[in-house]
Amino acid sequence: MGPVWAAILDHLAKDSIGNCLTRSEPTRIGRFARKPYPGGTGPITFETKFNPTAVFHSASSPFDCIIFDLDDTLYSSKTGIGQALKRNIDDFLVERFGFPESQAPTLRAELFKIYGSSLVGLRSLGYDVDADDYHSVVHGRLPYDLIKPDARLRNLLQTIKQRKIIFTNSDRIHAMKALDRLGIKDCFEQIICFETMNPNLSKSTTPVVLKPSMEAMKIAIDVAGVDPRRTLFLDDNAKNVAAGKAVELQTVLVGKTVKSKEADYALESITNLVQVIPEIWFSEEDDQMISHIKNEMDSIPSATTVGA
Repeated sequence: MGPVWAAILDHLAKDSIGNCLTRSEPTRIGRFARKPYPGGTGPITFETKFNPTAVFHSASSPFDCIIFDLDDTLYSSKTGIGQALKRNIDDFLVERFGFPESQAPTLRAELFKIYGSSLVGLRSLGYDVDADDYHSVVHGRLPYDLIKPDARLRNLLQTIKQRKIIFTNSDRIHAMKALDRLGIKDCFEQIICFETMNPNLSKSTTPVVLKPSMEAMKIAIDVAGVDPRRTLFLDDNAKNVAAGKAVELQTVLVGKTVKSKEADYALESITNLVQVIPEIWFSEEDDQMISHIKNEMDSIPSATTVGA
């Protein structure tokens, strides 16, 4: 057993848990609220500006819906937001549970590797972590000014006539802030987020549901009301992509030039979508229209990225 896990067990043995804030019920977003997912007691929440039951179908495109991850998918990992988020998680471990600053980065990395999330890992190990408190530190302290409006991305999204949905492990407030900073909040019909997957976390023993769990994927498909075989799912995390493929979604690994085993496509950047998956718009016979969209995209300057 390594020193990090020994420290965790020592904390658990001493019941060194820290303060837990009472979690408030999630606020409904937009004009619609779905019924609770089976097993949950709170409302499924999302934002929408369109009819959630509307189905796009084109004889030319194999996709009726496009589901996008948010962080490091719709904006670059080079913005510095990811690095700031890691520092905030380290601060949370130190401030709430008293872990030494020198151990926090290693602990965070191990929790992510094993559980896919520090929050999931801490609760799985018995820590009474309040989700709202966690998000207030991890996301609430982010330098959102590093995320810049992206006209090229907005133009790309507006050319996609299918339903467009955000599916993120992040909390609702973070998702709204990031989308607003990018200038694309109104491009999406739904936001499936932390609160959607976890409508009731009042008890510390309640497991946290997040990607890449099968339960999270099934909740997303149920809430969105999509046929997974006609739905394209984009994510920068290979484990999330694998989970998507397991529930029959068509999958895209973002931020890579080589496909993972479970990815149907690899996309170096979201702005390469037209070049890599033109069938979103048309069949292979519509080369002229595809070329026209590519030219329009190329005429718009790329967003300036800000390093950490």
